[in-house]
Order: sequence, then C-alpha cells, then structure tokens
Amino acid sequence: MLTKDLRRVSRAGGGYHPQFAGREHRPLAARVIGTYQGHVGKPRGDLEDALTDLEREADDFKLVRGLSALVERDATFETDAPIDPERARAAAFEAANDVGVVTEDERTMALARAGETLGRSADDLEQSLYADLEERQVLAAVDPRWDPDDLVAQYNLSLAQSALFDATELRVRSSDPKALVSAIKRLRLMYEIRRPGGGSVETGEGLASDREVVVTGPTRLFRATRRYGTRFARLLRTVATTAEWHLEATIDDRGTERTLSLSHADPIEVPDAEPVADVSFDSDVEADFAARFDGLGLEWDLVREPEPLATGTRVMIPDFAFDYEHGGFRVFFEIMGFWTPEYVEKKLAQLTDVEDVELLVAVDDSLGVGEEIAARDHRAIPYTDSVRVKDVADVLREYERQLVAESAAALPDELRPDEDALSLETLAARHGVSEDALADVAFPEHERVGRTLVRPAVLETIADELAAGMSLADAEEVLETYGVDDASTLLSRLGYRVEWDGLAGGTLVDESERS
Repeated sequence: MLTKDLRRVSRAGGGYHPQFAGREHRPLAARVIGTYQGHVGKPRGDLEDALTDLEREADDFKLVRGLSALVERDATFETDAPIDPERARAAAFEAANDVGVVTEDERTMALARAGETLGRSADDLEQSLYADLEERQVLAAVDPRWDPDDLVAQYNLSLAQSALFDATELRVRSSDPKALVSAIKRLRLMYEIRRPGGGSVETGEGLASDREVVVTGPTRLFRATRRYGTRFARLLRTVATTAEWHLEATIDDRGTERTLSLSHADPIEVPDAEPVADVSFDSDVEADFAARFDGLGLEWDLVREPEPLATGTRVMIPDFAFDYEHGGFRVFFEIMGFWTPEYVEKKLAQLTDVEDVELLVAVDDSLGVGEEIAARDHRAIPYTDSVRVKDVADVLREYERQLVAESAAALPDELRPDEDALSLETLAARHGVSEDALADVAFPEHERVGRTLVRPAVLETIADELAAGMSLADAEEVLETYGVDDASTLLSRLGYRVEWDGLAGGTLVDESERS
C-alpha cells in the first residue's frame, strides 16, 4: 500500500478515480528498477539524486516516487564505516573540546588526536563521523521481487489499496462470494450481506453471487483505525483474484464524500498473491480463540464460517459454530470486536431476527450491550482483549448437561446388548448419545468393568485363562479374543496387578498373594 502523499487520483465529475499506470509506463518501471540496481554499493544520497533526475524527466513525479517506494521495500541499506559512528563522534567532540577548534588546522589536529585515542587514522575517523546519517548509508543489496510488468501491476494494486484506506463503506459483489466472506472474517472486518429482494437464504456453496457484501470502512471507527484500515485495504487482494467483481466505496476526501468504483475491468492484478489467512493471524481474537479451544478436548467440534443465517432481508454468517459430537445439535458463536454505534445497532437487529438457533455472542466489554443481547434470548459472554475459552466451555457444558439429560430420558431403563463384551463408547455411539447418558441405565445381562460391559460368564472364562506369572502381552491377547480392550481395569477386577521389569515388559501378579 502506498502512503497518502503518493496517491494519484482524479476528482473529475465529483468522483474519486485512481490514476493507474499502464503498459506505456513499463519502460519507466524498468528504469526505476535499474536505478536501484546500478547504485548498489553507493550512498543513499547518490541514489536519491538519480531518482530525482528521473522524476524531472517523467510526466508525473508521484508515479516515479510510487514505483520507487515499492522497489525500496526489497533494498537493504547499511552503515559503511571503519569506526562505529557514535564512538567516532564521542572521541572527536572530546578532542575538539580539548583543542578548542576554531580554524581548519585546529579541526585537523582534533581529528588526528581523536583517531589516536581509538587507534585509527584521522581519515578513518572523518569517514565514520556521520556515516550513519540516512543519506550517507550505502545501498548494500537490492533484490526486486517484481519485473517491470509486475511492478506496474503492484503499483496499481497499492494505489487502489491506498485510496480505500479513507473509505467509510465498501460495497462488493464477487463471482466467488464464499472466498470474499472468508477473507473478510479472517481480516476481522465489520460487514453484512444484503440480499436483493429479500428472497430465501442459500447456505454454504449456494451463496449467490448477486448478493452485495457491505464492509464498514476504517474512517467509521473510533479506535484501532490504522490497524483496521490496513486490513481493510488488504481485502482488495482477495477481491481482485476472482474472475468477476465490482466494488463501490464511499471515500471521505477531506470531509467531502466521493464515490470510488472499481471492477475486474480495471488494471488491477495481484502479483504473487499471498493467502489472506496469514494476515495478522497471530494477533487475531478469533484465531487466538480457535487455537486455544482445540486444546480443550471437549465433546464439541469447532466449525469455522458455518452456514449463513437469515436475518430479515440480510444474511449473517457467525464466526464459528460448535457441533455436539453426539447428535445433530449446533450452537453458533459470534465475536463482536471492532465497532461503531451503527454497526452495533445492525448487529443487535440481526440478533433479534435470528430465530430457531442457539447463538452465543462474545461481546467486547467496551460495547456495553451484553444485557441487550441477553434480552434477545441469546447467551452473551463479555471479554476484554481476548475471549476466555473457559467462559465458552462453561456455556457449552451447560448445553451438554441438558443434552445428556434429554438423551438419557429417551433411553429405556435397561439395555441388553447382544455382544458378550463391548465398550460404553460403542454402545453410546449406537444410540446417538454420550457415555454420560448411560449412567443410569441398567444392564441385567452384563457387568460394568470400567468403561466396558462384560457378561459374567465371560468374566469367569477369562479368569480361568489367566494366571499369575503370565506376561502382560499374553494376557492382553486373551482379553482381545473376548473383545475387551480395557486391560488394566479388567485385570484389576479379576485381582491382578502388573509388575514391570524395565523394558522387558510386565508380568501378572496375584494381588491376594502380595505380602
């Protein structure tokens, strides 16, 4: 993205039109690249003088400066001095104070004396005095990532991104709306989806391309404007990679509202596009939450970007959903972070219109709307900086207790599985419930041994085949024959413990013979 002072825009007709570079500017891009490459090993001041000459020759000096700014990102400048400049200045100033420099001869004497204190020549000292000033730093290397054509393309993309930084609102239509919404959510931008005519909502892959995605711009925010603005501008990288797209942005041009219109017909390309998923991911509230949630081992699966929900004539796509592992129960999860008063009102209106779904909302404390969310029959979790996974887990466990109670009530008082032995996990999955739902069910023909159901006759048979002194490996083979995989619990039930002999393995010991 280019800085504001490098923007080239036309305001003809009251609009806001970026002045893109064309193929005719390819030779200029090549000269800019060549100027940098030709000044490797030379001071920055010499490079800037050469670029200034190039600006005078070009039709638009801002274009040269914009191209140069992009190339400079791949340039490395270093301080080239035989003595550390700060040490050189300290020694020189001390010597000058002693000598009392007034004339040129006295200056030469002071430099010679300062050089002696550092064990270096006066020439080395003078060369080092101000070598760390920006204009005297040396261009050590330049490795442009773009050829002239790609540099022009990157310039056009950066110019458009810079213009969008002052947008109050962005309205986008795309032939790949799912990728668009995915990028918006990963960039944590405020948005809504408007449906033409208020028709029915499709979900998943069926998200229609004629829908308009409206994104709140950075100039509408009360805080974090620069960070949000950078994310907002980078959204264009995703938009411009689709086959067909069109956007309109309302630009705050020094207090005057202007309209910026761009589409796939404009010369905007994305050279060497980077995945939007990588943008600021390590500091993203949602990404942070997802990473911590995965480590909890709850009986809920986290789903990113679930299906859209109908909210009147608009569409809402929650940030996450939690799917209960034992049955078709889903809790949607929305995180309210960046905000404007208008955006909060729209969100609250959406929450009012969402029906027949379970919705959990993590709301930034600064918004002060937790009670209003609760009044709309949705669960609200306040947070500051990051969402506490424990708070979410507590709510999910409440749902879980309710689901366990409901599934347990639907089970018969007793069950008689056909198998001689089977795990409670297998039986619970067979009935579409959690293991906890089986807690009060009776099993007249089986005995519970830990998390396994075993017929008493099978227990007796297994007991006859086991003996003290048998290796653990042989004992496990016996148990496997009868369909028992919880060896430690069953062996304990039959009165055995395992005595380990280092890496040699374990041996069964009769607990009753233990001294």
